Amino acid sequence: MTLHMTAIADMTVAPEPSRAAALACLSRVRPAAYARTRNHLEGAVTGLSPWLTHGVLTLPEVLAGVLARDPLAVQHKLVFELGWREYFRHVWAHLGNGILRSVHEGPLPEAAYARVLPSDIREARTGVPVIDQAVRELYRTGTLHNHARMWLASYVVHIRRVHWRAGADWLVAHLFDGDLASNHLSWQWVAGTGSHKPYLFNAENVARYAPEAWHSPGSAIDCSYAELDAMARGRAGKTVSSAADGVAGLAEPALLTEPPANLGVLAPEVQAAAAAVRDRTVWLVHPWALRAPPADLPADAVVIGVYPREHHHAWPWPAARWRWVDAAMREVCPQRWHIDAAALRKALAGAAAVRCTDDPHLPGAMTGIAHREAPPRLFAPVSRHCTSFSQWWTRVTRGVTQAGELL
Repeated sequence: MTLHMTAIADMTVAPEPSRAAALACLSRVRPAAYARTRNHLEGAVTGLSPWLTHGVLTLPEVLAGVLARDPLAVQHKLVFELGWREYFRHVWAHLGNGILRSVHEGPLPEAAYARVLPSDIREARTGVPVIDQAVRELYRTGTLHNHARMWLASYVVHIRRVHWRAGADWLVAHLFDGDLASNHLSWQWVAGTGSHKPYLFNAENVARYAPEAWHSPGSAIDCSYAELDAMARGRAGKTVSSAADGVAGLAEPALLTEPPANLGVLAPEVQAAAAAVRDRTVWLVHPWALRAPPADLPADAVVIGVYPREHHHAWPWPAARWRWVDAAMREVCPQRWHIDAAALRKALAGAAAVRCTDDPHLPGAMTGIAHREAPPRLFAPVSRHCTSFSQWWTRVTRGVTQAGELL
């Protein structure tokens, strides 16, 4: 099984934060090559995940763009992987903040895992090449191939015996495509708290799918799956420690709860803001819906970009992600506010109407400020909570044979 956390094909640079770049990337997707090579770090992955997370593209747009060139069966691997993203949102809708807790007990009791991610992992100096390369890639580009994410999570949880939540919180902060449902539920799948068994990998697996610089012979992962399983279940003595104590590593990028000052994001004066929108329709753009406003807005509507202060205090970003998101936001609205819910409510109280695209990342404090409109969906909604992807997939594809029928 492979999770859906799609990576960037060229992992030497960060993706460009624009819709034009997103559409250009979409035009290069080749489903057959994706299905054949997606598990390889140098394979033909789609590269679309950052634009999907931040709403520059939608899942229906992606599928429509691919189908314009290649008709696909609904069971094609590419469609299957698009399903994972929507399935994780399905789970989030039912569990809410429960996705931030273990869905069920994993291979070991919760108390068996450390709650702090060790500094040698954060600083790419574990001495295990695949792990250190993954962390370097993460910090340099803001993204990481799905297979590398799985290896990293498995190492953290099962070899270093660190609680999945510590690793998930760290990783989601640094990813340009960091999505709480996709990220945290994927970590739970690896940890065995959201699946039936732990995900394990070894040096042989890395050698099969990764470039030579990532190969890790003679390291802590150079052992059999039986040995790894014993380690994950606490039957193999002590956990592994860093093999590179005292070795200089990378500095972890600082995480910021406020946008960098040079971006031009405002903390608006409430009275002046209220006067500017009085009796007018307001469309709010937020970091998870960075696309053009709907066509049915009145001609005098005001479009404002909003960074919810409550979210960013709970989930800070490095400066690179702030810059990436803000560049994409500037494409659709030059006016951007970093503001808490109480001030936003006062600023918009006199507006004729306030609308935005709904997203579960919006903090609860935003409730009642705007009419939240459902984002475009690719799959039919399922009201009953499906506890497995296969259960959900069976329901949403029942009677469907061709992917185009989803549209």
